[in-house]
Amino acid sequence: MRFLAIIITGMALAAPAAHAFALLNKIGMAKADYFVAQQAYAGWWIVGLLLPLALLANIGNAVALRADGTAMMLSIAAAALIALNLVIFMVFTQPANAATENWTVQPENWENLRARWEYSHAVNAAVTLLAFCCATLASIRRFTRKCCRGNSC
Repeated sequence: MRFLAIIITGMALAAPAAHAFALLNKIGMAKADYFVAQQAYAGWWIVGLLLPLALLANIGNAVALRADGTAMMLSIAAAALIALNLVIFMVFTQPANAATENWTVQPENWENLRARWEYSHAVNAAVTLLAFCCATLASIRRFTRKCCRGNSC
């Protein structure tokens, strides 16, 4: 369970991190260029399926690590952060996708929608990075406590 929590949460970090790294290059693009660039994300919805899996894996990890209160709380924090990611997506990102029909329609307020879309992904990159850190710390804490008992590690 520890392995799954780390790997799935890490994989869930890939898409928002990619968006965050591209933000500075895309936020100032002209309208036509931006709408062309957005087409690179066609089909990326499938990566979003990792988020519910990461949520479940971190909940499972919390249950598995319940004997260690700190590790359990770190796993709960990871799950809560993944849930926050999903809320941010539903409140900020998805409405921009809907208004632009996944960036195939260019509404008048496209710049506002672009800002919401880009910055919500950047925030979600930070949130998911924190979730990944919590999942990893929870899992290695349990491992290092077992391995290092009585040793000087």
